[in-house]
Amino acid sequence: MASVLSFFATTTVLALFIFGCCSTANAQLSPTFYSKTCPNLLTVVRTAMNQAVTKERRMGASILRLFFHDCFVNGCDASILLDDTASFTGEKNAFPNRNSTRGFEVIDTIKTRVEAACNATVSCADILALAARDGVVLLGGTSWTVPLGRRDARTASQSDANNQLPPPTADLAALISTFSAKGLSAQDMTALSGAHTIGQAQCSSFANRIYNEANIDPSFATTRKASCPATSNTNLAPFDTTPNSFDNDYYKALVGRRGLLHSDQQLFNNGTQDALVRTYSTNVAAFNRDFAAAMVKMSQISPLTGTKGEIRSNCRLVN
Repeated sequence: MASVLSFFATTTVLALFIFGCCSTANAQLSPTFYSKTCPNLLTVVRTAMNQAVTKERRMGASILRLFFHDCFVNGCDASILLDDTASFTGEKNAFPNRNSTRGFEVIDTIKTRVEAACNATVSCADILALAARDGVVLLGGTSWTVPLGRRDARTASQSDANNQLPPPTADLAALISTFSAKGLSAQDMTALSGAHTIGQAQCSSFANRIYNEANIDPSFATTRKASCPATSNTNLAPFDTTPNSFDNDYYKALVGRRGLLHSDQQLFNNGTQDALVRTYSTNVAAFNRDFAAAMVKMSQISPLTGTKGEIRSNCRLVN
């Protein structure tokens, strides 16, 4: 019964998305939303992100992942930033987030500086959207214009985080379905997966692939096994050979059967996305173009606008 209800809930959300329930809200987002109320916003965020990424290059990937995990769970509403309390259970301890999402303190720092510049004006959701873009740019990636005007959620859902985020074990059909439920195409999915051109993953998320899967380069598997036993641990490994540079090496790795996660290699496994992966592996401009477009699209999933939600003074707590 639960699965049936889940199906109808997902189908309803998708149908509403397709037939325009969210178009009005999305139309309210604008790159110039804070041009008068907080004119220095972009500079404040970029400066703080530059400091964070200079201190730790990996932080660019961590903030990008944080934004993805926020948007995919009931929209880009900063719900992932909320701490658990005695009376509130947030998303931070959901299985896909627990002991793996990071960068919360960077968002805290940015929020503090933004509040000093323009008090009670800019949402945590918009700060996270801008920080994700800046992290990519600071690692050598493409830029895009971020639509602004989101407001912050007063609620969060650990169960939705457990159910709506694609796991590293997902096959291609499941990935396409999960992204489709958010209004994102298979091309969007393949482009957004290129976020794995930066950052690292824990051994526990890829141990089964390197020990048990056939569609993998043997020397790559041997290299990864050196620090990741079959029983798995929390050791980290990069998604590609340039984890601190936003480039198209991720797709080159997929073509060479060196995808780190099962879900990565599914994009190039005699399936519908093979041709696009080959294109991205040889044409970085095409990847950058499609990634930027998909990020803008993802950033507009079910935003809270107008009088919905709130502008949190502390990104970790509702007002």
